[in-house]
Amino acid sequence: MTWWQAVVLGLVQGLTEFLPISSSAHLRIVGALMLDGQDVGATFTAVTQIGTELAVIVYFRYTIWRILTRWFQTLRELRGPDGWRSPFRLEDPDARMGWLIIAGSIPIVVLGVLFQDAIEGALRDLRFTAFTLAFFGALLWLADRWGRQTKDLTALDGRDGILYGFAQAMALIPGVSRSGGTITAGLAMGYTREAAARYSFLLAIPAVLGSGLYQLAKALGGHTDTTLAVSGGATLLATIVAFVVGFAVIVWFLRFVSTRSYVPFAVYRFALAGFIVLLLLTGALTPTAGS
Repeated sequence: MTWWQAVVLGLVQGLTEFLPISSSAHLRIVGALMLDGQDVGATFTAVTQIGTELAVIVYFRYTIWRILTRWFQTLRELRGPDGWRSPFRLEDPDARMGWLIIAGSIPIVVLGVLFQDAIEGALRDLRFTAFTLAFFGALLWLADRWGRQTKDLTALDGRDGILYGFAQAMALIPGVSRSGGTITAGLAMGYTREAAARYSFLLAIPAVLGSGLYQLAKALGGHTDTTLAVSGGATLLATIVAFVVGFAVIVWFLRFVSTRSYVPFAVYRFALAGFIVLLLLTGALTPTAGS
């Protein structure tokens, strides 16, 4: 991978990570077009996502600090005179949010470990990616159209937090989109467009950082999921670019969804799925790397 290719892929990651259009699908497609059909791999994808998650941490730094401090304080408050209290029923919304993020992160960790081979292999087939882009685009459209959109994040409870977690876990499949899955679930459960987006960003921090650091450790140990030669310098450059671009996208996206619907993103997903099918039918791309 050359330096300019790393810049392009970092730009793609930063532009698409927070939008409900699947960053992993875009990296898979753009990478294949630039790299003679080769897949950049789940390792490169996960490591560059560290850059975009650092952008989330910087943008939401005050919110994250407030959640962390209140979460630690409630460790002493869970045991009351009548026994243990449910952390999901705490009155403080910031403390409750901390526990919900922990609970919501469990599904993606468990499923990621159980289906690691499929995630890094068979599920990266572009035919399947095209299907998931279109199918989950339709779900996003329906949720945006029919969701009540009356609840803010202070209404988040244990049930909704777990459902959000399973929706995020669907993003282990390229083409689903982590933000797309969680936002769709949030809209379907009655949360506002902005609330669904904000919780999507916060919920992703443990899972994405954990995945990125795990894949980075594997790469440093000489275990990679692709034969593509990707230097540490190129990966670092792509990660830095993803951070800078990702921060700008967060600012724009939250302003956009506060007044506009998610329908344009659903339409884009349909168009991208059709584009992938066209590339496959014309032979411009092959379904799997190196095939």
